Amino acid sequence: MSLDIGVGLPTTGRGPDGTQLGDVRAHAIHAEQLGLESVWAADHLIPVVPILDSTIALAVAAGATERVRLGFSVMVLAMRSLAWAAKQVGTLQHVSGGRVLLGVGSGGTPHGTAGWEAAGVPYGERGARTDAALGALPGLLAGEPTVLPYEPGRPKISLAPAVAVPPVLIGGNGQVAIRRAATYGDGWFPSVMTPDALAPEVTRLRDMAAERGRPAPTVTVGIPAALGGGQAERQAVAAALSSGYGVPLEEAVKIPVVGDRHEAAERLAAYADAGADRVVLMTDKPDWRRHYELAAEVNALLNR
Repeated sequence: MSLDIGVGLPTTGRGPDGTQLGDVRAHAIHAEQLGLESVWAADHLIPVVPILDSTIALAVAAGATERVRLGFSVMVLAMRSLAWAAKQVGTLQHVSGGRVLLGVGSGGTPHGTAGWEAAGVPYGERGARTDAALGALPGLLAGEPTVLPYEPGRPKISLAPAVAVPPVLIGGNGQVAIRRAATYGDGWFPSVMTPDALAPEVTRLRDMAAERGRPAPTVTVGIPAALGGGQAERQAVAAALSSGYGVPLEEAVKIPVVGDRHEAAERLAAYADAGADRVVLMTDKPDWRRHYELAAEVNALLNR
């Protein structure tokens, strides 16, 4: 069995003072030293919790490491000027030696519309703008003359230096996200989903990609985790999922990965069996070093 394991960086916090925002550099270094595959930064402008800028956070991680991959979880392209977003992603790809994993999402309802209003982008246009951005982004990153979407009549632009286009992973659990992944993406990036729910959607994704004459996208799953914890931690994480994402509590309790390394490995093996190529374990536990270390122990069990 092969399953890449990544971990979330402490780029979101709780409360107006940003409690639980952490030392991105220290987290990235520890993850790399433990042999974990990737580190991930969330992205938004004004979500329901304090948040760091994802491109700057990942640049800090890039400067502190040499091997670990750098993931956006997930960049809200439609909220940005596409040319500037491409320049930032391309620069990160260049300075990191090609380690970027570009998760892209359309921005979900849990965070409301404040960020969109601040960016001057109509919330109702986010889906169409995401599709248009995904169509133009590869050309911009590759340095090809490209017409910017949303700006009819403008001349083509070229960005330099050109970079290898990073894998584009389409975030979201619904059918629109699966369609985007099959049409534009190198991968699909759902989250808070059980293995039983994942398996039929992976089949749907592969069928859609085949219909379009495209390779089967990879599958990365974001999973809340409390490694080393027990039922109390499971219930606490499930309650947060239920209130934050609207997942019914009886379903939310099935999602968190808890327990010792053997229990966690068994659970993650079920995701691999369902079609996952990578999991990203997300936690807000204060003892993050132990969480990362347990993730590395699970990695060793699954990837012998």
